[in-house]
Order: sequence, then structure tokens, then C-alpha cells
Amino acid sequence: MMQFLWRYVDDLVGKGLAISVLSEFFFYAILTLVPTALPLAILLASLMTFGNFGERYELLAIKAAGISLIRVMAPLIVFTVFLCSTSFYFQNVVAPKAQVKLFTLLFSMKQKSPELEIPEGVFYDEIEGYNLYVKHKNKETGALYNIMIYNFSDGFDNAHIIVADSGKLEMTADKKYLRLHLYSGEMFENLKSQSSSMQNVPYRRESFSEKHTIIDFNSNFNMIDESFMNNQYQSKNMTELQTAVDSMNHLVDSVGKTFYKEAITNTYRFRDNFSKEDTLKIRKAKLTAINTDSVFNNLSLSDKQKAVANALSTSQSIGNDWKFKSFNTVDTDKRIRRHEMEWHKKIALSISCLIFFFIGAPLGGIIRKGGLGMPVVISILIFLIYYIIDTTGAKMARNGTWVIWTAMWISTFILAPVGIFLSYKSNNDSVVLNVDTYINWLRKVIGIRDTRHLAKKEVIIEDPDYLQEDKNMELLNDMCEEYISNNRLKRAPNYFTIWTKNEKDEEIMAINEQLEAIIEKLANTKNTKILGTLNNYPILSVHAHRCPFNMPSLNKITGIILPIGLIYYFRIWAFRVRLYKDLKLINKVNRDLQDIIRTICNK
Repeated sequence: MMQFLWRYVDDLVGKGLAISVLSEFFFYAILTLVPTALPLAILLASLMTFGNFGERYELLAIKAAGISLIRVMAPLIVFTVFLCSTSFYFQNVVAPKAQVKLFTLLFSMKQKSPELEIPEGVFYDEIEGYNLYVKHKNKETGALYNIMIYNFSDGFDNAHIIVADSGKLEMTADKKYLRLHLYSGEMFENLKSQSSSMQNVPYRRESFSEKHTIIDFNSNFNMIDESFMNNQYQSKNMTELQTAVDSMNHLVDSVGKTFYKEAITNTYRFRDNFSKEDTLKIRKAKLTAINTDSVFNNLSLSDKQKAVANALSTSQSIGNDWKFKSFNTVDTDKRIRRHEMEWHKKIALSISCLIFFFIGAPLGGIIRKGGLGMPVVISILIFLIYYIIDTTGAKMARNGTWVIWTAMWISTFILAPVGIFLSYKSNNDSVVLNVDTYINWLRKVIGIRDTRHLAKKEVIIEDPDYLQEDKNMELLNDMCEEYISNNRLKRAPNYFTIWTKNEKDEEIMAINEQLEAIIEKLANTKNTKILGTLNNYPILSVHAHRCPFNMPSLNKITGIILPIGLIYYFRIWAFRVRLYKDLKLINKVNRDLQDIIRTICNK
């Protein structure tokens, strides 16, 4: 509403409009804005409602009772469909009538004279034909001082200039005239029109002690006729829009056929320049092609100049003629596009109410935040995205760049899949908007790992068998050394082998299982030194040093697409080098643990 108001604030301020007129103006403006406000209202309301459900764990209790989110949304879906119908009714029935009333009021306001309020120290030109300057005025009595008046009612060259020491300006009771009372001044008036050939211009000078004059100034508010809106697309419902489009298409077709016939019979008709007195008569001729260059080159210089001048004049005349004729068709094409845009808009804007509900309701259930904080921010961001896409499509349709229906429905085509996706994810309790999920995925892609944080257990039922774990660590050392010697992890891998060899690395998986088993057993120890050493073990990535996907065909496609394949190749190489360091670190930690265990056993 504020955006709409600022567009027309210059036409409202300073006009002295009655409260009833302004109230009527705002009322009709609100009626036209209801279809635009409804989608945002539904989005915000659904976000707040389901956000409150999630924040108070009511949605969790409903789902625990075996009731799905779609079943919870079912009554609200019916209500939203009712709101869609209401939006369509407003656009198709109420809005056209409100638009007629609104623009009738707006144009009437523009034609109303401004409220008389002469400022100090500047020229005031709101009175038609006059320019007033007042140096000082008494706001209590209304008296004006040091007055200068330029009267241009007889033309700029015949200006009447009045200078007065003081005066007063008041309006008649019918508000059609101004009474101007001037005191102690002079008036200068030209008696003949000035022209460039005249050196002396006679004028009349009049001195007065008191002078009274009347100025036309109609400040009444008069409504103009509403019929000027009959041909505007804003004032029509869908039936009238379709009828108008059919009529304009028929008109454009008729004009086009007329212009085509005229072009064939006049503009592009072949004219022969042979006269009946020619001695050479051509009775039959079959011309397949005419070499105009050879004909032109055989002419004399004067004939060439005449031919070029004649061709240039003819082409310019034809061009100007078609440019003039195109004005009618271009304007009609623009009107057709605006009518078709309005027709599609009435349906698309109504459907957007349902789409925003399917975005807001599941989104509220996912973020689990109610109130006027987060839901307001999210709803405004989503609506801004919708508004930008919709405005861009409307601009493309208005310019004729895109097909009308594609441009007007593009926002629906983009946001509808988003609503379906969010509804599906929310119904399945997906963590689609859980930030930790994306942070963990990003850490996994980059290669950032967590570190181990083993703490001493409060209750330990059985101490670990240190001698057995010593043997297990010895076995783990052998497995790591054998893997390092067989796989040459520090060297660059074969590019083709990476994308064609899709088997799992069973050896490294066995190493990881052995490592985790040792950690699990020794974590039951009471020895803090052993626990501190266990935290030095790395967390192995058992798949990152191999091809990235489980599907062999997808791996091959990735390898063929060279830029993507190279990115994955260097990533795999980096993970192989890291795996080499991890295995070396495992051996080192094993030896440290073995020393600690042997010391404990000897004691």
C-alpha cells in the first residue's frame, strides 16, 4: 500500500482533498491489492502456524500418533482452495470495477487545482497564467508584503508586471475565483506585441494606492466520466478480455490483409517504362534472371545519377509509408499482449495462493520456529524471489520477447516443484534444512575429519586383555605395512584405472575394522595414559581414495567429462596421500600403546 501511495503522492499532496475523497481512494486501492496480498498472507500464516506446531512439539506428537503431515494439512488445503477462489473472484469481478473507480478518482485528483498556499521567498506558479513572489507574509492575518506578480494571461511577450508594497489574497465563497487586494504599488503593461523587427515597444505604467482584481481559480473537485476506462485492460473480466483480444486480432488481420493488397498492387508492382512509340517491340520474352549491375553499368553518368536518386527517393518514400502504417499495428499488438497478460495473470495469481501454502506449511514444520521473527524473514525472502521472477516474466511478455503464457506462468513453474519437494521432505521428516547436515557433507567433501574424544568411563565391568590387544596391534601393524607396500599410495594413480575399477577396497575396510575393534576394547581401561594415546588414532576414510560413485556407468561418464574427472582425480590422489600418512600414524600409535601395555604387564 505504501509503494502504491508513493507512486501518486505528488497528485495528492497540496490539493486540499476532503477526507471522504481520500478514504474512497484508499478503499479502492486496497481492493485492487487484495489478490497480490493474499499469497504473501497465506505464506506467512502457514509458516507461523506450522512453525508453532513444530516449536511446541505438537507436530511431533501428531506424527507419533500415526497421522501424516498431508492429513494434517488436508483441511487447510480445502480452505486455501477457497482463498484461491476468493482471489480469482476479486481479480475477475471486484478488481475491474475497483480499477475503474480508482483511476477515475486519480485522474480527477490530477486535474484538481492545488490548495492555495503561497510560500515566502520563492515564485509560486500553481495559479494558471500567473507567477507570484512574496517576500514576507503574516500567517495570522494573511497579509502579504513586497509582492511581485507576473501576469502571462495575454502571452509571455505581453506580460503584465505588478509590484506592490502589501496586499491580501482570498478565495470567493464558490471557490472559483481569487480576490487580490494590492496596496501602494505600480503596474507595467506592454501595449503592442514584441517582435524582432521592432526597436521600441510602447508600454503603460500605472501607479496606485489601492487596487483590486479577480483571478480565475477553480479549486472544486469534479469527477470525470468513467467511460475513458472502457478500453483499458484493467477494467475487464476474463470474458471481456478474451472478446477484446479476438476483436483486436480480427482488426490486425484485416489491416494486414489491406496493407498486403496495397503492397502487391502499388508498392511492389512491376512497372514497365516502354512507350507505344518504341520502334522495338517485344512480343514474347522469357526472362529467368536480370543482371541489374550490367544494366546499370551500361547507362551514362547522368542516367546513373538519375537512377540512384530515383531509387533512393522511392525507397525512402516506401519506408516512411510503412513506418507510418506500422504505428497502428504496433500499438494494437501491445494492447493485445497487455490483454492476454491480464487474462493469464488472473489465473496464475490465484494458483500462487495454493503454491505458497505448500511452501509455507512444510517449511514451517521443518524450521520449527513460530512467532513473527524467522517466519516473517523467510516469507519475505520467498515472496521477493517470486516477485522478481514474476516481474521479469511480465516485462518479457510486455516487450514481446517471450511467449505470453510462458512469461506469465514462469514463477508458477519454478515455485511449484519447490512446494512439492518441501512437502515430500517434511512429510518424511527429512533434515533438508538442517545446517549441520550440510556442514558435515561439506566437511566430508573437503576432507575435514573429526578427532577422537575418548574419556574415562565411570563404570567398567571388565578390564581389557592387554596381552591379546598387544597381539592384535601387532597384526594391525603387519596389515598396514603390507597395504602400503602393495598400493604405492604416494604415487599418482592411473587415471583410467580409477574410473574403470569399481571394486570395494576390502583390505582397507579390514584394517579399519581391526582398528576400531582395538579402540573399543582398550576404551574400557582405567589407565588415563592409554586413553590419551587412543585419541591419537586417525579416523580412516575407507572410500574416499577410490572412485566416487557406486554406479560404474556414472564413474565412466565422470571420467569422460574431463574437467569434472580431473577435479575428482586430484581429490582421490590427495586422499590416497592422506591414507598413507594415516597408516603410518596407526603404526606409530600402536608402538606407543605397546610400550605402555608392556610396562603395565611387567609391573
